[in-house]
Amino acid sequence: MPEHVLLKPKGSRVLLLGNEAIARGALEAGICVAAAYPGTPSTEILEVLSEVADSCGIYVEWSVNEKVAFETAYAAAITGVRSLTAMKHVGLNVASDILMSSAYSGVEEGFVVVSADDPSMHSSQNEQDNRWYGLIAHLPVIEPSNAREAYKLVKEAFELSTRYKVPVILRSTTRISHTRMPVELEGDVFFERKCKGVFKQDPERWILVPGHARKCKVRLMDAWRKIITNEGREPFIKIINPGQKKVIVASGLAYSYVREVLELLGALDKVTVLKVNMPVPLPREPVMEVLKYAEEVLVVEELDPIVEMQFKDIALSIGTSIRIRGKETIPENYELSLERIYKPVAEFLGVKAGNIEDAAGTVKIELQIPPRPPILCAGCPHRNTYYVIKVAANKAGLRNIVYTGDIGCYTLGYQKPFETQSTCFEMGGSIGIAHGLAKTIDNPIIAVIGDSTFFHAGMPPALNAVYNDSNIIILVLDNMTTAMTGHQPHPGTGKSATGKVAVRIMPEKVLESLGYEVYVVNPLKVRESIDAVTKAFWRYKQGVKIALVSRMACSLEVLRKARRSGVVLPVYAVLEDKCNGCMACVKLTACPALIVEPGAKKPRILGELCTGCGLCASLCPFKAIVIKNAPSENWERLWWEP
Repeated sequence: MPEHVLLKPKGSRVLLLGNEAIARGALEAGICVAAAYPGTPSTEILEVLSEVADSCGIYVEWSVNEKVAFETAYAAAITGVRSLTAMKHVGLNVASDILMSSAYSGVEEGFVVVSADDPSMHSSQNEQDNRWYGLIAHLPVIEPSNAREAYKLVKEAFELSTRYKVPVILRSTTRISHTRMPVELEGDVFFERKCKGVFKQDPERWILVPGHARKCKVRLMDAWRKIITNEGREPFIKIINPGQKKVIVASGLAYSYVREVLELLGALDKVTVLKVNMPVPLPREPVMEVLKYAEEVLVVEELDPIVEMQFKDIALSIGTSIRIRGKETIPENYELSLERIYKPVAEFLGVKAGNIEDAAGTVKIELQIPPRPPILCAGCPHRNTYYVIKVAANKAGLRNIVYTGDIGCYTLGYQKPFETQSTCFEMGGSIGIAHGLAKTIDNPIIAVIGDSTFFHAGMPPALNAVYNDSNIIILVLDNMTTAMTGHQPHPGTGKSATGKVAVRIMPEKVLESLGYEVYVVNPLKVRESIDAVTKAFWRYKQGVKIALVSRMACSLEVLRKARRSGVVLPVYAVLEDKCNGCMACVKLTACPALIVEPGAKKPRILGELCTGCGLCASLCPFKAIVIKNAPSENWERLWWEP
């Protein structure tokens, strides 16, 4: 078996994804515990750590949510064991309670919190700038400018955490986490490491009652001031080409853009650049040094004016009145790019600049790819479930249903023809929002939530809805994996992060224990499922608290297992002589395996995309869709085995 890229020896030159670089740096730094909840763009950090966990002798887990992941890793750090937790930016909102308290109590060994932000919202509901958390919690934030620097800085972050005994936030972004760069490995991964800690009783530190917390706050602020004073040096901040009258301050990834723009403008020697890798707290001495000569300053950073605000504050404190520009010229929304900062930087330098395409060289793209909206995959079980729900609701006479939605692949159900998501705010929000709506509207309400999301944050609102007597229906879409982030395990899969057998916790058992009458259906069996859900809806109309669990494996996992096991799945085809071109299969499923070619009056099924779910065949009124091959005898089991 080839050696894992994370285990290459010192001196190797390897091509690493930004998240892999962070993982490798953490291993070299000596972590023994890593915990996370999957979320793009942070997922790969724990994924690759789980792949080498046994070889390295470290403990790795997918926790049920980011708060629990934070607590798990933080507990190791307070016993003197280095640890890491990773999450996407909105995940830190979930973990923010313990984040704030951990700042007060501190750590005994290095503890790094990786926050992977998502400017431009490539896969998120917002693009919040998590450097704010550093200011709120009084914790340092480290921000690399590229994937290679992420590898180096995660090690520095652990040293910083150990030095001041506080958690350190490492802020990555989608561009850094998902960019590959060659990395020269500076150290080795130690396979024998001290992973047992000692918990030292210290009530004044670990028990945050008000009297103790007041003392902890003083210690925290003392560390904060020392970091501002002592850490104004490389690798956290660097003055490049000092002594110039024009100064550009560039933080994190923005530095990479600024450097390239300056090269294009031929202006590298005309400006002082303050390269910032620790935007919070901004070290004071280097700022004062560049201000000695500066007549004008431009701050370039992605999203919010975190560095700009602190820079102006330092300038004001020493009575400097020079012009300091930032978000008045640099975009505050979405990702930065060369194109977006080229003209603002040129104008700041007083350089005449044309189009960046001319400066960088024109790149011609011959083939234009038509824009397409995201859709559910061919064979996606959510498509079957949504069809079942709509038909059953019609049969049971449920009208004007409000579907509260959640975070997952199934959010795509907001589109036609299903329209089974009326809201979508945050992980686990579907049930809580449904509960609140039930107190103010009379419509039937169905809270739609995925299996992983149910375990993440769906159980407390499900309990609350029973306790506070809400008349809602909970629909758990159980595809037996965390599909949207790449098929990570969760408590309902019976597998751990490292592939070991774990206790399997069934959503229906949890819901039954909370007081719901639960109906478990397999939407591969369309007609049976419609009958069961229709019965459930009638019970709902009688005032019974109803929960539905729709269990059918993710089609991507089914295809993967079929290839590995040699199982042949059915492939469907349209019989032209029976099809009358009603297009019910196309209009009611929106399946990408069903196409209508230009000028054609009947649909065709793409055999290479068909997964054999059979939804189109089950709803065809003319029985014109049939299996065209000879599937394996037990192919159906792949759709409900985790």
